[in-house]
Amino acid sequence: MNSISSLTFDSHAICNPHRPFSSRRFHLARNLVVCSAKPVAPPPTKLAAADTSAARIGSLSQVSGVLGCQWGDEGKGKLVDVLAQHFEIVARCQGGANAGHTIYNAEGKKFALHLVPSGILNEDTLCVIGNGVVVHLPGLFKEIDGLESSGVSCQGRILISDRAHLLFDFHQVVDGLREAELAKSFIGTTKRGIGPCYSSKVNRNGIRVGDLRHMDTFPHKLDVILSDAALRFKDFNYGPDVLREEVEKYKRYAERLEPFIADTVHVMNEAITQKRKILVEGGQATMLDIDFGTYPFVTSSSPSAGGICTGLGIAPRVIGDLIGVVKAYTTRVGSGPFPTEILGSGGDLLRFAGQEFGTTTGRPRRCGWLDIVALKYSCQINGFSSLNLTKLDVLSDLEEIQLGISYKLDDGTLITSFPSDLRLLEQLKVEYEVLPGWKSDISSIRNYSDLPKTARQYVERVEELVGVPIHYIGVGPGRDALIYK
Repeated sequence: MNSISSLTFDSHAICNPHRPFSSRRFHLARNLVVCSAKPVAPPPTKLAAADTSAARIGSLSQVSGVLGCQWGDEGKGKLVDVLAQHFEIVARCQGGANAGHTIYNAEGKKFALHLVPSGILNEDTLCVIGNGVVVHLPGLFKEIDGLESSGVSCQGRILISDRAHLLFDFHQVVDGLREAELAKSFIGTTKRGIGPCYSSKVNRNGIRVGDLRHMDTFPHKLDVILSDAALRFKDFNYGPDVLREEVEKYKRYAERLEPFIADTVHVMNEAITQKRKILVEGGQATMLDIDFGTYPFVTSSSPSAGGICTGLGIAPRVIGDLIGVVKAYTTRVGSGPFPTEILGSGGDLLRFAGQEFGTTTGRPRRCGWLDIVALKYSCQINGFSSLNLTKLDVLSDLEEIQLGISYKLDDGTLITSFPSDLRLLEQLKVEYEVLPGWKSDISSIRNYSDLPKTARQYVERVEELVGVPIHYIGVGPGRDALIYK
């Protein structure tokens, strides 16, 4: 792999407000600060490092959470899978099948989960799908069937909130029609129907899981939202036969789903009272949050800390440690601003080294350097107690690695926080700090003290800039490819 820093980029890049995000070139010629070789803290002894994992996990609060710091795809599922062995309940609180969490079992078998919480591979873990999640039943049953066929038992281990909203196939059709309407300003959704389903919820004509227990009123409720879609979109095909087929299908689904349905608000609060350990698994990430993300290029739920309370029905005071998951570089899928994006062959190098293709859609992810400004913003919003830095191994072949440490305007004015204004995000320039690479394979290293000095320097510089300790470092996709710091 060639060094990204050796490539030629357009030096008039990021600052042109009239160029779309997708056509911006990476600004490299100016605004670089070469990091001096700051002394790295003495590494812990190997004996101490061996004890670190137990100490780190054992010290986590009764109710802890794992949330994404960037634009999703950070590797949250792997950490949840590892931590789930030490928690009795793993719960999803928001999003839907647009989440794609790839995890590996002890034998190295790969599982791609979209709705089922990543704790499912641990046989003693109860998995809860909370009221804030939108549930596509055909996809859920396909996922459960796939797990069962691979020897993972789901019976009695998954509870679905009776308050969760149902995502129908027609929501996915509407998602595609909506994107087609937007033409060049499309959002770049997964077209899994997430936005239209949350729209039904907010419009107060959505259908909840608990409604499947009342099939006498179900046809009328379904007719209302299907008729709405037909009025809104001329290409939406709807008639009596469509309604009849859907109702019959959901009668069968209701029968199969019944053993999974529960009042999960009661379940969660009873578990808290009984001092059971609960791990919350976030989908998507803070920079896609409907309020705090790069709106409108965001998801339709709240993947930040506030979504835990509203998506599970638990009080803020019971939430303890929140772990933020962040890649050692940055990626995003779909449209929207991406200040540290690397276009052309430079981005391709990271994309193929990190296998950056969406778990849910297979789409190639846009790639760039780690954005410290966005990361600090995410840490402020969520109050992370620690970070999980993932995919550090992907940077192993680079001569130099860059960190986007600040945003400035053309006149040199420093932007002190992550802007909400998309026009301002187009105009800003990123100031970079350059650190030396380590040019060696680190995928087999399991002790922090064994990492190359320059790799430790990179980790500790990120900690210093962000002000949050990094306790977990991913160096490969496998369960065991994790360093506890």
